[in-house]
Amino acid sequence: MSETHHPFPALPDLSDDERVARAKAAFERLKTRHSCRAFADTPVPRAVIENAIAAAGTAPNGANHQPWHFVAVSSPETKRAIREAAEAEERRFYGEDGDAPKASEAWLDALDPIGTDASKPFLETAPWLIVCFAQRKGGMDEDGTTQNYYVSESVGIACGMMIATLHEAGLATLTHTPSPMGFLREICGRPEWEKPLMIVVVGHPASDATVPGHAQKKKPLTQIASWL
Repeated sequence: MSETHHPFPALPDLSDDERVARAKAAFERLKTRHSCRAFADTPVPRAVIENAIAAAGTAPNGANHQPWHFVAVSSPETKRAIREAAEAEERRFYGEDGDAPKASEAWLDALDPIGTDASKPFLETAPWLIVCFAQRKGGMDEDGTTQNYYVSESVGIACGMMIATLHEAGLATLTHTPSPMGFLREICGRPEWEKPLMIVVVGHPASDATVPGHAQKKKPLTQIASWL
């Protein structure tokens, strides 16, 4: 091995009952997380975003290449540019530009209970947008040539850890994925070997924010897990 290995970090010495209690407490907190589409413009300290991104940076990943980059956007001008470009793609997706929708009828039917459309005011209203990029190449040195591995899996896990951290901080989030998303690379000034994966919208929910009943229906454990 080329590098020295270190002892595994100490974990809490808990009883089985304490482990169950901690796991259940984490579940009880996380099950209150819902996507938010109506945000207040209440400021959120930068330190909260810094810690959430730092948490994302601890995620497991292929070959420890850490193939991600997060652009935290609070500038009103940049948020407006992102909204304008995203809504242009969304109008094409929903067929609101006069042409046939890019989305299939089945896809639009699946979205109907959630009530989404091409209008995305939250991209300007929320205090922070975190644009998440997957680095297809770069390695530890981000040289743009070294091959990265398990990129989508790694960045997906990192985004999940970031969202969980933001929820722990008492904030609402939304994962927004306009398609295609190449405009985000240009607006955020990122290199061509990085692929925009999602925008995580962060802030406080608006006083009139709601959760669609459809979104509150979760598959039971008996349906999502098997035991062998």
